[in-house]
Amino acid sequence: MSADQSRQDPTELHEQPDTEGEELPKPGDESSVTGEMDAEPDHGEETYVGHDRLRDQVAVITGGDSGIGRAVALAFAREGADVVIAYLEGEDEDARMTARIVEDAGRRAVLVPTDLVQEEACQALVDRAVQELGRIDILVNNAAYQMAQPGGLADITTEQLDRVMRTNIYAMFWLCRMALPHMRPGSTIINTSSIQSSQPSPALLDYATTKAGIVNFTRGLARAVAEKGIRVNSVAPGPIWTPLIPATMPDDKVASFGEDTPLGRAGQPAEVATAFVYLASPESSYITGEVLAVTGGNPVTM
Repeated sequence: MSADQSRQDPTELHEQPDTEGEELPKPGDESSVTGEMDAEPDHGEETYVGHDRLRDQVAVITGGDSGIGRAVALAFAREGADVVIAYLEGEDEDARMTARIVEDAGRRAVLVPTDLVQEEACQALVDRAVQELGRIDILVNNAAYQMAQPGGLADITTEQLDRVMRTNIYAMFWLCRMALPHMRPGSTIINTSSIQSSQPSPALLDYATTKAGIVNFTRGLARAVAEKGIRVNSVAPGPIWTPLIPATMPDDKVASFGEDTPLGRAGQPAEVATAFVYLASPESSYITGEVLAVTGGNPVTM
């Protein structure tokens, strides 16, 4: 962020998205937002300034085409990292836009369209990263699936549960297991959890369950690999404005999204990306097994 922004009142730094209660097509992408609603997410395109914190690192980011993933890719690239961007097949326009952002920062971008609900797809992603860039220094498990069900448990089908678990838990498990042999001392893993891990919404019960699992997995893996000089942490976002929100939540919830936080507004992806940079950089060298909450003031406790 710029010096001017750093002095601003955080309650006014970003305006509440003007959604007019609209709902976007599923699964939600940046192109659905741009030009359609006065609610385009801020990924830091005009504000993020890098300081070589990740010079010549190799980062793999799942769900890297839009939302928080795009903001993290942008920040990592401006901090000097090359980026492998894994994204759901069919979201090519968003992925290409993110790749241009990385390349504009003078870094390499490798695009991998895939669906990580299959173990072999996770292996292919790791193999591609190593083949193209030689190693993995930072693994960001950010890809996630959610679908709000107003009726709660009664409306969550086995098919939906399976997709949520495979996307949010299985893929993270597989990717960590597969990437670790290619990670050197000083490497880092960052898993995206959520405020839902400790404040579960009934309409997101399956999603919230996976986010709590991510926290526990992060803490356990951190202890397991500490002696190898590899750190594992998690970022737990609160209400962050991404295309996933208007694509997967009821209209009335979208219109008031984030207003119940102490800061009174939804957060922006750019405001979350700095947490990932911190946890990936040597500045957090004595931090592992932790959950860094970016929630607008709502507590994350487990």
